[in-house]
Amino acid sequence: MPADRTLTIIKPDAFGRGLAGKIIAHLEDAGFRISVARVVHLSREQAGAFYEIHRERPFFASLVAFMTSGPCMPIVLTRADAVAALRRVIGATDPREAEAGTVRRLYAESKERNAIHASDSDENAAREAAFFFSDIEVLGAR
Repeated sequence: MPADRTLTIIKPDAFGRGLAGKIIAHLEDAGFRISVARVVHLSREQAGAFYEIHRERPFFASLVAFMTSGPCMPIVLTRADAVAALRRVIGATDPREAEAGTVRRLYAESKERNAIHASDSDENAAREAAFFFSDIEVLGAR
């Protein structure tokens, strides 16, 4: 995936509270464009596979339970320096530590129910986008 693309997921807490539109508007106001998006309800197997890198961490089971608790919205975003820019726009994992005006400061409920996921590297952005979308979906949405 080129460095101008990244993956985000509007998580079940924010999606269930009707915040998807506000979060998308916030991202678009920050210069991101949507390449492709969909609404999914992950199974335990799918959530476990997506968060495989955290399998040995103590929060893995609760993360999988949370991500399967309702629909979420994976989105491929485009913008220059997309991965780093998105990480700045969403803020720290713990909304109490996130800067004012960031997505998590505005919309997250807690460190676990933090409204949004963002890829942490170009490599993970490519892997994570491929989990939800085919190449033709991502590349065809220019």
